[in-house]
Amino acid sequence: MGSSKRPRLEAVPAPHRHRVAVLALDGALPFELGIPHRIFGRPVGPDGQPLYDVRTCSIRPPGPVQTDADFAIHVEHGPELLATADTVVVPASYELGPVYEEGRLTPELAAALAHIRPGTRLVAICTGGYVLAAAGYLDGRPATTHWWHSEHFQELFPEVAVDADVLFVDDGDVLTSAGVAAGIDLCLHIVRRDHGTAVANEIARRTVVPPHRDGGQAQFIQRPVPEPERATTSAARAWALARLHEPIQLRDMAAQQAMSVRTFTRRFRDEVGVSPGQWLTRQRIERACHLLESSALSVDQVARDAGFGTAQSLRQHLMGALGVTPTAYRRTFRADNPRPRLAG
Repeated sequence: MGSSKRPRLEAVPAPHRHRVAVLALDGALPFELGIPHRIFGRPVGPDGQPLYDVRTCSIRPPGPVQTDADFAIHVEHGPELLATADTVVVPASYELGPVYEEGRLTPELAAALAHIRPGTRLVAICTGGYVLAAAGYLDGRPATTHWWHSEHFQELFPEVAVDADVLFVDDGDVLTSAGVAAGIDLCLHIVRRDHGTAVANEIARRTVVPPHRDGGQAQFIQRPVPEPERATTSAARAWALARLHEPIQLRDMAAQQAMSVRTFTRRFRDEVGVSPGQWLTRQRIERACHLLESSALSVDQVARDAGFGTAQSLRQHLMGALGVTPTAYRRTFRADNPRPRLAG
C-alpha cells in the first residue's frame, strides 16, 4: 500500500522586479518627486504583476522630508534602500547647499550615496544632476540640466560635457534630464528602452503627454515674441509626415511655407530646436520602429515605407539612434511577443 503522504511542494521564488529607488532630499519639488512613481508605477507584465517596484527613501532614517512647498512628506525608507536598487532616481531640490554652491557633497549625502551598488543605473531630474556630478558619477560624461542652470553647472563641474539644449541625455547607465517636465520625457524614454514603444506610448496617453517631444530646450528659452504675421513651419511638418515614404528635399518643405530655404531653415530651428534634416530623420526612425513592432513587413519594406530607401540605410540610422539592428529591435519588441500592459 502506497504512502499517504503528499509530496511537498517547493516554494517558487517570486520573479525579480526592477527596483527603482527615488531619493527625496530636503527642498524636493513635489511634482518632480512624483514623476518616477507616475511613470514607472503603472506598467505590468503579462502575468499582471508590476514591472517596477518604486520606493522612496531619504538620506536619513525614516521620517519627514521638507519639500519646497508648504508641506513635508513622510518617507518610510532610509538610505539603506539604495543598496537594493537597480535604478536610483535623484529629483531636483532647492536646498542642495554645498552641492550647488561648491560642488561637494555633505557628509550625510555622501554616506547615503555610498550604499549604491556598482552597476546601478543612475537617473537625475533637473538639478538632481548636481548631486551625481558632485559624487563624480558624471566625470567625463555627457549630461544636461535645466537651461537656467547650465552655465553655472558647467563652471562648477568642468569635467562634465554639458549639453544645454537637449531634453535629456542617455549615456547608458547614467541618464540626466533638463528641468521639470523633461523628467517625464526621460522616464518615458527609460520605459521605452526597457519594455518597448507600445508600453511607453500607453503610459504617455494615460498621463496625457506626448510620447516623444521633438527638439530640445532651445524652444523653451525666452526669446522676443515673433510678430503675429510671421508664418510658422507647422504646415511643412504636417506635409512631410504625410509622405515620409517619399524623397523629401529641404526646398520642398520650404515651398510649403512659401519661404526661401535659408529663412525656412532658420525659422524651423527656432521653432523646433533642431534642423529640418534632423527632425525628418527622427520621424523616419519613429515610423520604422512602429512598423517593426506592429507589422510583418520585411526590413526592406520597412526601410522603403519609412523613407530610408534601403535596409542598409535603415540599419545605419537605427544603430546610430538606438544601438540595435532592425532585426534585433523587432525580435525584442514585436507586437506578437508577450507584451507588458498597464494596470487599470
